[in-house]
Amino acid sequence: MKTEWRIFLIIAVFLFGATILYGAWTNGESGGIEWVGTVALLLSFLLCSMCGGFFWFVSRRIDLRPEDRPDAEIADGAGEVGFFSPGSYWPFGLALAAAIAALGMVFWQYWLIGAGLVAVVFAACGLLFEYYSGTRRTAEH
Repeated sequence: MKTEWRIFLIIAVFLFGATILYGAWTNGESGGIEWVGTVALLLSFLLCSMCGGFFWFVSRRIDLRPEDRPDAEIADGAGEVGFFSPGSYWPFGLALAAAIAALGMVFWQYWLIGAGLVAVVFAACGLLFEYYSGTRRTAEH
């Protein structure tokens, strides 16, 4: 996690400098600050700072990973990474539901927004519980 928080905070410092430069530049060119770009850069700075701060906070609480140690070998990072679905239609359904909700916002149709949000919740639950079999195994059984 040490590498991640450094990358995010370096990008955050760059974005903060770009925000100041952009605001000063637009103020000098047109006599007023162009607020949309300045606020977008400022929010990007805050988002990168938040992510970098989270990774810094987590990196203090966990042991060093092989990626963070300069003396690590490739074999130190070997092992199971996790389970990845070989094929699923739920991401397509989730994207379609989000598009329906966004279309409802574009045309400001409350019924379409509601239908899209219900579909988003349904698709997110479907994606989340795709491999849940319903059986619970405990040490007692």
